[in-house]
Amino acid sequence: MPTLKQSKAYSGFSTSDIDAAKVFYGDTLGLDVGEENGMLDLSLATGAHVLIYPKPNHVPAEYTTLNFPVADIAATVDELVAAGIEFERYDGMEQDERGIAHNAGPLIAWFKDPAGNVLSVIQE
Repeated sequence: MPTLKQSKAYSGFSTSDIDAAKVFYGDTLGLDVGEENGMLDLSLATGAHVLIYPKPNHVPAEYTTLNFPVADIAATVDELVAAGIEFERYDGMEQDERGIAHNAGPLIAWFKDPAGNVLSVIQE
């Protein structure tokens, strides 16, 4: 049986616009973004990588594709709002004026990338 235990696995998801994704993840969020073969490689602080690939018939993920743990969620949300990001509101979630949910486990707030994929910041 093949073993994947030693594989340096990575995650990936699609986008409808690779150029918009590059600006969003690199400039707006400030992540290290590489580009090769028409795809993006996000280098995360953990050393992990995330592949973002173009897909003409892209359908946004209805689940959170990427979570960013932060020490101060309120300050982070304020920074992201100042950068032009809008936070999502979900029915049935107890969210404050910033969009931070207080009844879903750890404090969490969701936003979307330009292709509509859901991301979050989550209080450590």
